Amino acid sequence: MELVEKHPCIDVLLTDLIMPGPSGVELADQLKTTRPGIRVLFMSGYTDNAIVRNGMLGESAAFLQKPFTPEELLRKLRNVIDAPMI
Repeated sequence: MELVEKHPCIDVLLTDLIMPGPSGVELADQLKTTRPGIRVLFMSGYTDNAIVRNGMLGESAAFLQKPFTPEELLRKLRNVIDAPMI
């Protein structure tokens, strides 16, 4: 939160779903209150099926499965940035 407040040019949040303290979803929700246009890409070592099935993320959320290559990260970030706002 502090980093985004100090750097208003940040347009995309890349966050792990499971973290100490607030989860990635909680962090994204907090940021969206002050930065409603921020794009979010979630990542996790859990499979995307387990995450959706357990209700961690909605099916429309951008998700990247760990481990991933730099190319996969860049491709997914490009998709997130280019996607229309919902």
